[in-house]
Amino acid sequence: MSLSQKPAPRLILASASPRRRELLRLLGVEFEVCPSEIEEKQGPGEPVEVYVARLAREKAEMSREREGAVPDHRDTLILGCDTEVALDGVPLGKPAVGPNADADAARMLRLLAGRAHEVLTAICLLSSDPARCRQHVEYTRVWFSEMSDAEIAEYVATGEPRDKAGAYAIQGHAARFIPRIEGCYYNVMGLPVAALYSLLRQELA
Repeated sequence: MSLSQKPAPRLILASASPRRRELLRLLGVEFEVCPSEIEEKQGPGEPVEVYVARLAREKAEMSREREGAVPDHRDTLILGCDTEVALDGVPLGKPAVGPNADADAARMLRLLAGRAHEVLTAICLLSSDPARCRQHVEYTRVWFSEMSDAEIAEYVATGEPRDKAGAYAIQGHAARFIPRIEGCYYNVMGLPVAALYSLLRQELA
């Protein structure tokens, strides 16, 4: 697939997520992976939409620094992403790492059960030129069915909730608990494909 008549730029994904790699392949573009690790901490009074947008840009900037991209390399684009599950405007984050991971995942799932929440994914398309940056925040509303303690324990035991925002994966075993969504499905997986395609088209126009 060709996004424009221009030569395809070098695209770098600043994420180690296998789900994002899978979704990026849907666009038919070639890309490299240069993961970036930053402190993911919400600032005091920082709205969740501002928080995810800031993290996406910081991840892209760190990846650009690691790659050594400089302003005269106009053919390089860095893609930074951040996904948060927010309940009543408060991001849940990911389950704790370590021996308390499963208990923390179960806690999150009990909060989500029988309620609707929002999934926000920010994408930042950063050029080698620091002055050029395109950003977008996608929103999807997700409804969870009621879940019994036994169902939560069974789902947590699959190991799927680990390292997942909100402790679930819509494309996996959690699908049975999600009767309805409003918005982009791929956004809940971690990359709003149509929104990213639009940004790439704008960049290459």
